[in-house]
Amino acid sequence: MSVSELYSQFTRVWIPDPDEVWRSAEIVKDYKEGEKILQLKLEDETVQEYPVDLSSNQLPFLRNPDILVGENDLTALSYLHEPAVLHNLKVRFLESNHIYTYCGIVLVAINPYEQLPIYGQDVIYAYSGQNMGDMDPHIFAVAEEAYKQMARDEKNQSIIVSGESGAGKTVSAKYAMRYFATVGGSASETNIEEKVLASSPIMEAIGNAKTTRNDNSSRFGKYIQIGFDKRYHIIGANMRTYLLEKSRVVFQADEERNYHIFYQLCAAASLPEFKELALTCAEDFFYVSQGRDTAIEGVDDAEDFEKTRQAFTLLGVRESHQINIFKIIASILHLGNVEIQAERDGDSCSISPQDEHLRNFCQLLGVEHSQMEHWLCHRKLVTTSETYVKTMSVQQVVNARNALAKHIYAQLFNWIVEHINKALHTSLKQHSFIGVLDIYGFETFEVNSFEQFCINYANEKLQQQFNSHVFKLEQEEYMKEQIPWTLIDFYDNQPCIDLIEAKLGILDLLDEECKVPKGTDQNWAQKLYDRHSSSQHFQKPRMSNTSFIVLHFADKVEYHSDGFLEKNRDTVYEEQINILKASKFPLVADLFQDDKDTVPAPSSGKGASSKISVRSARPPMKAANKEHKKTVGHQFRTSLNLLMETLNATTPHYVRCIKPNDEKLPFHFDPKRAVQQLRACGVLETIRISAAGYPSRWTYHDFFNRYRVLIKKRELSNTDKKAICKNVLENLIKILLEHKATRIQKYARGWMARRRFLQFRSAAIIIQCAFRRLKARQELKALKIEARSAEHLKRLNVGMENKVVQLQRKIDDQNKEFRSLTEQLSTVTSAHNMEVEKLKKELVRYQQNQGGDDSQRLSLQEEIENLRTKLQKAHSERKILEDIHSQEKDELKKRVLDLEQENALLKDEKEMLNNQILCQSKDEFAQNSVKENLLMKKDLEEERSRYQNLVKEYSRLEQRYDNLRDEMTIIKQTPGHRRNPSNQSSLESDSNYPSVSTSEIGDTEDAIQQVEEMGLEKAAMDMSVFLKLQKRVRELEQERKKLQTQLEKKEQQENKKVQVVESKNGIDADQDADLAYNSLKRQELESENKKLKNELNELRKAVADHATQNDSNHEVQDSYALLLNQLKSANEELEVRKEEVLILRTQIVSADQRKHAGKSMEPNINARTSWPNSEKHVDQEDAIEAYHGVCQTNSKTEDWGYLNEDGELGLAYQGLKQVARLLEAQLQAQSREHEEEMESLKSQIETLKDEMDKQQQTFCQTLLLSPEAQVEFGVQQEISRLTNENLDLKELVEKLEKNEKKLKKQLKIYMKKVQDLEAAQALAQSERKRHELTRQVTVQRKEKDFQGMLEYYKEDEPLLIRNLVTDLKPQMLSGTVPCLPAYILYMCIRHADYVNDDLKVHSLLTSTINGIKKVLKKHNDDFEMTSFWLSNTCRLLHCLKQYSGDEGFMTQNTPKQNEHCLKNFDLTEYRQVLSDLSIQIYQQLIKIAEGMLQPMIVSAMLENESIQGLSGVKPTGYRKRSSSMVDGDNSYSLDAIIRQMNSFHSVMCDQGLDPEIIQQVFKQLFYMINAVALNNLLLRKDVCSWSTGMQLRHSIILLAQLQDRNDPQQLLLDFKHMFPVLFPFNPSSLTMDSIHIPAVLNLEFLNEV
Repeated sequence: MSVSELYSQFTRVWIPDPDEVWRSAEIVKDYKEGEKILQLKLEDETVQEYPVDLSSNQLPFLRNPDILVGENDLTALSYLHEPAVLHNLKVRFLESNHIYTYCGIVLVAINPYEQLPIYGQDVIYAYSGQNMGDMDPHIFAVAEEAYKQMARDEKNQSIIVSGESGAGKTVSAKYAMRYFATVGGSASETNIEEKVLASSPIMEAIGNAKTTRNDNSSRFGKYIQIGFDKRYHIIGANMRTYLLEKSRVVFQADEERNYHIFYQLCAAASLPEFKELALTCAEDFFYVSQGRDTAIEGVDDAEDFEKTRQAFTLLGVRESHQINIFKIIASILHLGNVEIQAERDGDSCSISPQDEHLRNFCQLLGVEHSQMEHWLCHRKLVTTSETYVKTMSVQQVVNARNALAKHIYAQLFNWIVEHINKALHTSLKQHSFIGVLDIYGFETFEVNSFEQFCINYANEKLQQQFNSHVFKLEQEEYMKEQIPWTLIDFYDNQPCIDLIEAKLGILDLLDEECKVPKGTDQNWAQKLYDRHSSSQHFQKPRMSNTSFIVLHFADKVEYHSDGFLEKNRDTVYEEQINILKASKFPLVADLFQDDKDTVPAPSSGKGASSKISVRSARPPMKAANKEHKKTVGHQFRTSLNLLMETLNATTPHYVRCIKPNDEKLPFHFDPKRAVQQLRACGVLETIRISAAGYPSRWTYHDFFNRYRVLIKKRELSNTDKKAICKNVLENLIKILLEHKATRIQKYARGWMARRRFLQFRSAAIIIQCAFRRLKARQELKALKIEARSAEHLKRLNVGMENKVVQLQRKIDDQNKEFRSLTEQLSTVTSAHNMEVEKLKKELVRYQQNQGGDDSQRLSLQEEIENLRTKLQKAHSERKILEDIHSQEKDELKKRVLDLEQENALLKDEKEMLNNQILCQSKDEFAQNSVKENLLMKKDLEEERSRYQNLVKEYSRLEQRYDNLRDEMTIIKQTPGHRRNPSNQSSLESDSNYPSVSTSEIGDTEDAIQQVEEMGLEKAAMDMSVFLKLQKRVRELEQERKKLQTQLEKKEQQENKKVQVVESKNGIDADQDADLAYNSLKRQELESENKKLKNELNELRKAVADHATQNDSNHEVQDSYALLLNQLKSANEELEVRKEEVLILRTQIVSADQRKHAGKSMEPNINARTSWPNSEKHVDQEDAIEAYHGVCQTNSKTEDWGYLNEDGELGLAYQGLKQVARLLEAQLQAQSREHEEEMESLKSQIETLKDEMDKQQQTFCQTLLLSPEAQVEFGVQQEISRLTNENLDLKELVEKLEKNEKKLKKQLKIYMKKVQDLEAAQALAQSERKRHELTRQVTVQRKEKDFQGMLEYYKEDEPLLIRNLVTDLKPQMLSGTVPCLPAYILYMCIRHADYVNDDLKVHSLLTSTINGIKKVLKKHNDDFEMTSFWLSNTCRLLHCLKQYSGDEGFMTQNTPKQNEHCLKNFDLTEYRQVLSDLSIQIYQQLIKIAEGMLQPMIVSAMLENESIQGLSGVKPTGYRKRSSSMVDGDNSYSLDAIIRQMNSFHSVMCDQGLDPEIIQQVFKQLFYMINAVALNNLLLRKDVCSWSTGMQLRHSIILLAQLQDRNDPQQLLLDFKHMFPVLFPFNPSSLTMDSIHIPAVLNLEFLNEV
């Protein structure tokens, strides 16, 4: 269209305005090309002349029609320019309260400064799985798009959130991470998503502060990578930080604060664990009180501090490290309060040795007070030959102190970020990631320094990446649509980036000036003027020689060069850092160690080789540190390049946060501030690139819906919307071209015809006027003549005669009618008289007959009275019976209720006991092996941690030694005048730390403390369980020590045995042991053995009594006395036996001397006599000693014959010898037991001493507390003691209850057996009597009938479960009885009950339940399989109820079914387990069905055209308007949902699922369908239309309506809500003996019984 047509009268335009930026106006006069003035009328009816620049022909921007105002995508506007964008955002923000708007690929988010209910779980679920254009703009939509593209394209994604301070960047990034944590929750139990969210409070505490623009401003940039596995579950995360504003640690402007953590720590200073920090209120510390306002309205610092500590704990930072962190933070506050006193000369200063804050600083950091006091006021200069110490002025000392404080905080910040990364790291392989970049936006202030320069430099890089990405997407869109186009020229800010980072650019010149010994900011600024004055992006201010201007993409910014060099150098004196390296606290020393000094943990992976570090005895020369030379600008540039590489390798998504006003007012829009940010964030650049091509973009579907009124009816039959739209456009264009000339002719001819018509009409009117006047005169004259004639009177009377004739005719007609009515009346009167006479005659006849009926009537009345009396009597009797029945019924109901309550209590008790038994029935061998492995790993970690601690301690002591040596050498020398810069950075630019699998490495005590803390946290809900675990841990520790001592003893014994065996090489050990074993037994020893056993039992009893009652020293003395008495008696008996042996030996020797000559005739006595009672085991060492004694006597057996030829004396001697040896062995065993018991008693005494020491320590600590704290501590101790006693009693009660239950069960079984035995005996007696009376006959065996039981062998149970559960397919049982596996399993259970095999029943039911769980886990997305096992599980549950023998479940059983009831076992507990399993299967079934239906709901219910002739409701979000592709295969019709629901219904019915459960399934599915549809309606914009209402009404009528639910009021329905499911009892009419097992199941090993 031409300019004159566009700028015609009544057209609305936008004109610039100094207050509102852009103002709307209306053209009051058509504009013609070449005119210099445009006539306008403002909205307040003011007329204004708008000057037009003819050279540029720049006319005002046109305004969009009202139908497009409030569009959710700015690129959908007809006119794309700055005022249209600003107005659309303002309308959406103020009138609709919509804070999110799309602008192409950018999401514009305006901070409402108010909490909105649009971030709940229901909103997350509503956006989950939806396309980006289907819903209203939201941060969740951007997050869902990133998540979906990651899963679909398998490419990493990034969400770039930018904006100035206070625009809401941190909140947007937080909600994006919350969305990923909810949608992509971890599949394991690590809860990594909770840790990702827990990092936010920590980072806000240490990195956020109050500024004049924002109460919670992020003073650093961060990039968080959230890692996902192949199933797209969160497995870990990693964080990188950029450009921490460290200058805020030592300085804050008015109405600003330092970092939140300082104020939080001051608010919690009164806690007892923080007394050593020596903190007071924040107003007392210089570093946090410079802004004069230490509080934020509506913020509780103490409460936030508690959240920060909880987050630290959740991320695995143990309590000891938390205390150390808070010590470091408190030390910074004390450092700021150190008073520096100037000396008289002005060039030196000092610090008072009694300075309290310096003493606290040194104590908190664990450094030497004297060294820190010295090096705060002095500096060291090192030359090639000498080292000088130079004093510093007060200002230099203050600067050095501030630099040290900034450096300490920066190192602590990096350490915390590093350990957060360790906690968020995982050992699993990362498949993909989504990065969330929360970075500062473009900044320009009145005074801009080094920080603003770095921030704007980063935004230049990000804007370049943004422009190239947008341009690339536009190019791809045109290529995809196959539209020819020319290259679009867009703004490229590469020259500005080159000005900053290229060779000899601003940063290079800054680094070069920092290397110059006497470099200044003024010299650097002069070099910039000389080098870049010709650059188009660099300017020099007219009135300043120390400032420079850079023309950025958003605006030109003037930077003041003062302080650039100092901030870029970030100087920290090395002497102060060395003192901190020598701290006695490992954490403080680790903060300042160089990377080369750290000792890495030994690798535990495969192929890891141990490396030995060799150090020279001579301290090496310190090499030049490369890191020492890196400036802040260099580090920031490097980290920024790494960030850009990461972003370029991902698919970016942009969120631009806008701050609507500076006063933080809710829903208040300042156009000036908004347009300034829109220009700076690249939103208008996106619009300019879009407007350079074809800005108006419609999908075929939307074009069809808007212009279908122009389409002919016969064309609507075509289903191809693309072809319809093409034909409409071609026809409209053709018609317009053909009729342009006709239209011009029409207007011209019409004007000419109308002019001719007007001339003819005026002439005709004149002629008609004259003619009508003439005719009127003639008619008047004729009327006057006629009025005078007689004929005129006659004509008047003609009408009167006609009226008279008419009246006469009417009178005649009325007379005729009267006569006819009179005749009718006479006939009626005669008929009435005849009827009266007839009735009178009948009355007389009736009166005559009435006399005979009176007697009959009286008899009938008497009979009625009798019947009434009988009826009343029957009623009274019935009432009495009803009262009796109601009373009995009430009594029965009460009895039933009592029995039900008792039954419920018994069931609960059984269930509780069953759960306890199941929890305790674990494999001990597996536990032992796992414990051993854990102990070995724990020992390895302890050794590793000890080694690393030793290395750290060594490095700390070595550093301290170096410091002292330097100090000694410096004392002997004179001071110099040189200063050494350090490599420590005050603006740390990057903290991309590598992550390790463990979160902390420490000593054993800290590890145990961490475990106990984590245990306390997890067991907070069940303190009794936690105390049990603590008690169990102590018992296991004691048992471990006992086993360790036993192991050492065993090793000593083994060493002794080895020595004995080596000394006796020539003796066959096996034969000796066998000989001793068979020789050392005899009957006469049994009495002695019994006696010793009794004494041993008394000894053990005494020791046990001492173990249980160890609170008295008197009892200890009694037990020792008893032990000594028994030992003394045993020794006395041993002496007696020895004397008897000596007497026998003297007699044998004397006999040998007398009868030496006859030694050749002695009988050979076999020493290997086998004793009949030699079945007791004797210690091997004792047996060997006894054997050697026997061998010595055998050498002299040749002399026994002289004494006694029968060998009686030898046998007696041998017996006494054996008795003595046995007694000696028993005595040794008893002594060993005594020693062991003594050691155990000693260990118990040691443990008691340790406990007493601990109690004394706690008592001493208690004395230091206040009286209130002492009372509270005493109460806590008493509670813990009572809790332990309660636990012991509870365990005792549980043991007694278990024994009672076991005895009851055994008694029940025995009573059953006794009854069966008595019945069998009675039957046998009757059979015996019958056989005695009758003659003996032959009885043939009759084949038994099938009793409905199946028998199988125990080893066939795995095969049964595999064929019937694990490998069974539902299709295999088509055509059979529904729920056949459940019936077969019950028949197997019934046989196990019949044979009274409880182990078999337990094993079968357990295997069945585990098999069903395994199948469901394998087929977790198969609806048919899940429905199949839901029906079978419910049927098995019903069978266990129906045949349980409980009368409540047997009311519908037949007599045959009652015979199939269980006889021996009560399976109530297994019924509960099956009920829980059924609930799990039901929930899995609902989840599968919802997953299949949910993709169909929106398309079928809201978008599909179910009523022909109505257009489907297509979402009106223009997020995807750039694509003209037709709708894909993702559209579903309502018939598809109905077919799917019918499929569900047929599957569940075919598999025999209970109708009540099917009804509950469909109730749940209908609720989900309605909830999803309603949620999507609430989140759409244009749903209020007639066609939409008709479509929704039709769709809802076809589905069932939901029942009313009393849900809490909320924005959206929770479509994840699950109705509680009930499994009503549904007995089967089948009998077990009527079920046939098909051969396809391969169950031939089952035998019918």
